[in-house]
Amino acid sequence: MRTFTAYVEWDPETKLYVGIVPGIAGAHTQGATLDELQKNLKEVLELCLEDYRESPEDLPVFVGLQQIEVSA
Repeated sequence: MRTFTAYVEWDPETKLYVGIVPGIAGAHTQGATLDELQKNLKEVLELCLEDYRESPEDLPVFVGLQQIEVSA
C-alpha cells in the first residue's frame, strides 16, 4: 500500500474539481464533487501504476508545496 498526494483545483469554467498526482504521467481527472474526484483519482492512479515499468522506488515522493508571489 502506498499513499500519493494529489493537487486539487476548482475550475470555475467547467464547475468541476480537477485533480493531478504530480510526477505520475496520466494521473489526472475531474469530478463534480470532492468524493467523486477522489474515486476517479484512485481509479486513474491504479491504471497508471499498472503501466509503470520502473521500480516502485523510482516513483516521485511528495515533499511539499510552495506559494510563489508575483506581481500580475
